Amino acid sequence: MDTRSLSPPSPSAGAGRYAPSPSGDLHLGNLRTAILAWALARRTGRSFHLRVEDLDRVQEGSEQRQLADLAALGLDWDGEVVRQSDRGVAHDAAIDRLVDRGLVFECYCTRREIQDAPSAPHAPPGAYPGTCRDLTSTQRTAGRARMRQLQREPALRLRAEVPEWTVEDLWAGTVTGAVDDLVLRRGDGVVAYNLAVVVDDAAAGVDQVTRADDLLSSAPRQAHLAHLLGLPEPGYAHVPLAVNTAGARLAKRDGAVTLRERRERGESVAEIVGRIGDSLGLPDCRTAADVLERWEPASLSPGSPASEPWVVDLPT
Repeated sequence: MDTRSLSPPSPSAGAGRYAPSPSGDLHLGNLRTAILAWALARRTGRSFHLRVEDLDRVQEGSEQRQLADLAALGLDWDGEVVRQSDRGVAHDAAIDRLVDRGLVFECYCTRREIQDAPSAPHAPPGAYPGTCRDLTSTQRTAGRARMRQLQREPALRLRAEVPEWTVEDLWAGTVTGAVDDLVLRRGDGVVAYNLAVVVDDAAAGVDQVTRADDLLSSAPRQAHLAHLLGLPEPGYAHVPLAVNTAGARLAKRDGAVTLRERRERGESVAEIVGRIGDSLGLPDCRTAADVLERWEPASLSPGSPASEPWVVDLPT
């Protein structure tokens, strides 16, 4: 069944996406988020794109297994799979635009120094305290010399123009969150996630970002960065995480939590999709297409099954 025929996208309809990191196999919570991202895009007449976010940790063979698992669930996507590591020219160009506007500064702090520095009043935990934001020329020269001793380059940070920004989320509603001087390029030369995701979403026409709600606090700073780059700010749908019976985020330590592991224990793909459907208040789903036909985006509202963490209790 070609699910795109259910709600064909128009050129102006925008796009949704799923963007896993190839650091290991997708667990059941990841697969649930992928189905929701796909279903929300298809139900709202959008195209759906798949992007592999491979700028950081990469486990050999992980990308291929992830794509195979998504296809096994019945998910399809439009166009070729995009790999973030192939997008370096666009990432560099975005940083250059910010540099030209005076919105970038070098940071000579180590991670430990940032953690130990006193935070500004009302700043969230881990927010950058602004240590290197307004250094003198002499201080910057000293900072660069120190980086050479440490055999690393200074990180590049955004000179944020506001302390907070507001976004709209289908699940969480209107969310106003803190904006700090986020990293654009790390000291090891790797472009930071917050910059890459903003640039890559805009390039793909993504105006609907569906992902797990542990990333909700990142949305205001990413939307502000899009604004500074003159890019459209997407809408968001941050869906609750899958958790174990103790209420902790689902992880490999919880046992057989991946599609491959569940199948090795005799569970069929249809049964696994059925588990995901049950978590959304949709019993008797056997394929992702069943979720697509029956799931209503409005069910993301507070109080619905889709708006609560999915407690995964798996038999051994």
